[in-house]
Amino acid sequence: MSLKITLRDGEKLVINGAVVRSVGRTEVHVENHVAILRGREVMSPDEATTPARKLYFACMMAYIQPEQIDLYRDQILALLSDLLEAPEAKAACASFARKVAMSDFYRALEECRGLLSYEATALSRDPLAA
Repeated sequence: MSLKITLRDGEKLVINGAVVRSVGRTEVHVENHVAILRGREVMSPDEATTPARKLYFACMMAYIQPEQIDLYRDQILALLSDLLEAPEAKAACASFARKVAMSDFYRALEECRGLLSYEATALSRDPLAA
């Protein structure tokens, strides 16, 4: 079973760490198992500015650079402890940690997007509001 991905003109795709940019509308069929991220799922190092964003970046790197998985897994564990302090984020952190423990980094990235949303909401709250 192949994976079909349609890219818009200029859209980026990361395949096993290689960045590919489409020229024109492009359809790609992937016939085997590879690490793939669409452009909107990719975060640059300079965008990793908050605990959840740093966690997402480390998880993304573990996914696309499995040869350095030990380095990124250690970073993920250290960063996860920062987010566990927020009671509202514990369930999402636990689910994320389970996926990382199983080396299912793509699914862990999905969980981490929820943490990014939680963090964005928490950071935008008025600290004086009840």
